[in-house]
Amino acid sequence: MKLLRFGNTGKERPGILDEYGDIRDLSKYVTDFDGQGVCLQNLEKISGIDLASLPKVQGNPRIGPCVTGTGKYVCIGLNYSDHAAEAGMEVPSEPIIFMKATSAICGPNDDIIIPRGAEQVDWEVELGLVIGKEAKYVSEHEALNYLSGYCVLNDVSERQYQLHRSGQWTKGKSCDTFGPVGPWLVTTDEILDPQNLNLWLDVNGERMQTGSTNTMVFNVAFIISYLSKFMTLHPGDIIATGTPPGIGNGFSPPRFVKAGDEIKLGIQGLGQQQQIYVNDA
Repeated sequence: MKLLRFGNTGKERPGILDEYGDIRDLSKYVTDFDGQGVCLQNLEKISGIDLASLPKVQGNPRIGPCVTGTGKYVCIGLNYSDHAAEAGMEVPSEPIIFMKATSAICGPNDDIIIPRGAEQVDWEVELGLVIGKEAKYVSEHEALNYLSGYCVLNDVSERQYQLHRSGQWTKGKSCDTFGPVGPWLVTTDEILDPQNLNLWLDVNGERMQTGSTNTMVFNVAFIISYLSKFMTLHPGDIIATGTPPGIGNGFSPPRFVKAGDEIKLGIQGLGQQQQIYVNDA
């Protein structure tokens, strides 16, 4: 299933794509795709609904983040060896963990706001994981059974804040709108192998990132298992699994986003995002 949320910011409604790519309104069956809405038990109920019986959504509504009410947005750093090389850093022996504030979450096609004083706004296409069942001390063998699905993420980053303003990376990752999520939450039954997905990102029509999840240092199952040893993962939590090479900071000289730039990004089977970058008022 491809689940989504549509409508104006703060007033989104739950929907699902039918076989023709049309949005069907799920409001009769689901209040929203929050933690309860994306839990595995609820998704099983949704899978039995006859989509033809649901109202078809007319027009071209805004698409919101595919999950809401997220408790934790956990990120894995330097999880592609070729990205670590372009960043001039060693491949980690264990996953690097940092957090993105949930207030950064926005829709996949919403404008990205460049913060006042920002100088080095960058891009990162990433495979996102959405937890569907409480996970604590989960084995790697069982880990994928705790997922509700996958989605596209852009881990927007301000490199000066992240790398040159002292402290941890979170401040460079958590500005408002730095967390576009979606367009869809694609349930696990549609993705047979999360370690064989192509990722890409364009800036103003120029291809910057091309990669595959098969070059991850730590795979999806390992990441879930590893995180569950340090914190309980709850339905609706988001995990960003790292980015392939091609970030702006990896160029010589570096290339960063400016107001008016357009970024498009996507992942095989998970849809794509499109954003315009604008200055904060």
